[in-house]
Amino acid sequence: MAKKLTKIILLIAIVALVIIFNKYGLSEYLTLDYLKENQKTFQNYYNANVIQTLAIYTSIYVLTTALSLPGATILTLAGGALFGLKIGLIIVSFASTIGATLAFLVSRFFLKDWVQNKFSEKIKVINDGIEKEGAFYLFTLRLLPIFPFFLINLVMGLTPIRVLTFYIVSQLGMLLGTAVYVNAGVELSKIDGLSGILSPSLLISFTLLGLVPLLGKKIVNFLKSQRVYKGYKKPSSYDYNMISIGGGAAGLVTSYIGAAVNAKVALIEKHKMGGDCLNTGCVPSKAIIKSAKVVHYAKKSEQYGIDKIDIKFDFAKVMDRVQNVIKKVEPHDSIERYTDLGVDCITGSAKIISPWEVEVNGKVLTTKNITIATGAGPFVPPIPGIQDADILVSDNLWDIRTLPERFIVLGGGPIGLEMAQSFSRLGSKVTVVEMASRIMIKEDADVSEFIDKKLTEEGVNVLTSHRAKEFKNIDDKKILICEVDGKDIELEYDKVLVAVGRRPNTKGFGLEELGVELRKNGTIETNEFLQTKFPNIFASGDVTGPFQLTHTAAHQAWYCAVNGLFGKFKKFRVDYSVIPWATYTDPEVATVGKNEEACKLEGIAYEVTKYGIDDLDRAIADSEDHGFVKVLTKPGTDKIIGATIVGNHASDLLLEFISAMKHGFGLNKILGTIHTYPTMGEANKYLAGEWKKERKPEMLLNWVKKFHSWQRN
Repeated sequence: MAKKLTKIILLIAIVALVIIFNKYGLSEYLTLDYLKENQKTFQNYYNANVIQTLAIYTSIYVLTTALSLPGATILTLAGGALFGLKIGLIIVSFASTIGATLAFLVSRFFLKDWVQNKFSEKIKVINDGIEKEGAFYLFTLRLLPIFPFFLINLVMGLTPIRVLTFYIVSQLGMLLGTAVYVNAGVELSKIDGLSGILSPSLLISFTLLGLVPLLGKKIVNFLKSQRVYKGYKKPSSYDYNMISIGGGAAGLVTSYIGAAVNAKVALIEKHKMGGDCLNTGCVPSKAIIKSAKVVHYAKKSEQYGIDKIDIKFDFAKVMDRVQNVIKKVEPHDSIERYTDLGVDCITGSAKIISPWEVEVNGKVLTTKNITIATGAGPFVPPIPGIQDADILVSDNLWDIRTLPERFIVLGGGPIGLEMAQSFSRLGSKVTVVEMASRIMIKEDADVSEFIDKKLTEEGVNVLTSHRAKEFKNIDDKKILICEVDGKDIELEYDKVLVAVGRRPNTKGFGLEELGVELRKNGTIETNEFLQTKFPNIFASGDVTGPFQLTHTAAHQAWYCAVNGLFGKFKKFRVDYSVIPWATYTDPEVATVGKNEEACKLEGIAYEVTKYGIDDLDRAIADSEDHGFVKVLTKPGTDKIIGATIVGNHASDLLLEFISAMKHGFGLNKILGTIHTYPTMGEANKYLAGEWKKERKPEMLLNWVKKFHSWQRN
């Protein structure tokens, strides 16, 4: 409240000063003609009152620049005419910088919060650039006279640049231009007009001078990039424009795009095309989830008015179906398809032997660019006894043909929970062991609670805050010892699935020898263009992160292809602003953008609207009336910060919110869109309706009520 009152008082003061300036025609005193006519009078006053004249002049200059009033140029000339080059330059330099900083602070005080909140996503890239190199860009702008002095002050006030940095850089950056004008003021009698001060040749000189820092930066960056190539001989010609190492989503898309723009590209895969998603991850897991769901529906047939469905299945046939599904999808990612698209597909183990050379099958291939898309593999924690526990991971889970009677799943994340529910529905007695205080730790607490309850209702034993301590074989029994609240408990099992995360594949293909840097979590270090320390070597997908998602890997691959093939003309920063993900439990959980946990952690203000799917007609008809839609919006607007859906087909329903976030429309537009009845998709519209209802204009509606009453009478 105090800040708001201060803003009002300050705004009134500024407006009053501007009105006085215009009403009394003070701008007439800040013209070249007036200055020349009264130069002698001013000079006489200065000679008689040195300190007083300096104080008055400085105050007027600071006030004029602080309020962004016209006349700073005339005042600068006056400084040279009155005080001479040396004193004039000092006085004007400090007065102009102090005034500019005050204008900067006024802009920041009145507008920064509003601009940052309203355009938070669009301005994020600018903020990041200012935080990294704000001083550099401000210095360049100050050297270029084509950018208005007052505009730079106001715009910079909207950014996160520090006040002290702004002041110091402005003082230095404006010094040369100030000297030109002060010197012109010394020769005031020779000036016929302001246009003569900056002649075309001088303007060009200033522009070139302003470009020097930018050119210098490019040269420094070029030299830096070339330094990493020291000791490597660049080929005189190349076999390929791009080589992708790894045939998963990232490598496939990079190669596809390269071939689509008629570049010569090669794709090297040492094992199976399609990577983990096709062979051991997304595709097989969804196949077994579907089979398990069919069994589950048969078991609860009474819910649909059917007395009983006798169900009989062979687990081995279920797993055979999984393999058949993989085979049916395989052609989409096959060597034959990509060869037809124009990609040279090579089966073998690649090794990068220089920034432009890749060795495979005893042959050295030269290439302008390389994309590393080697993915990740299951992480196996160093738990004592685990090496003798005959564990399952995502790689070998699909080889089993006997349903485990007692099945432990280590890890309460998406993979672990999907498999826990599926194996439970198929008949295993499943126990989930999670070290954290709740499952699905990346989701909001209400989501975790909902899925935990659903799994428990289906017979899954969910153990949170349990740390897997040791694997043992006792009397031919397989035992997992877990620690909880300082005590040990024993869990007997037949099979255990380890699903506690994935480790990037960075070893064995030359990264160590090249000295490519890794992050603390083991992923390849890349910049915002997905370049490694070698500008022509890119990384994409799970091997670099930060998201281990197939669709994100494909998204990154576009940047690798375009930046690699066309980066000399234009490079694109990878955009992570709208990343969706889903967990395919039943009900599904799908999220895009920020959730409540993330907003609290990052200090982002939000409003939450929730709609229960138990109210939705189609969900009731399908006996799937459980779950909810939750959307976070920017306070005071319908702009979506993030959305989470828990329910049947949540991953499909989320698409509307993904589109809204990507293309900038909000809940009002969703509410105004016709949704087919009866569908699960109506949940999104009803959510938007809840948001609108919570913000209905009560005062206006009261007047409308009175109007209708008057109409009746």
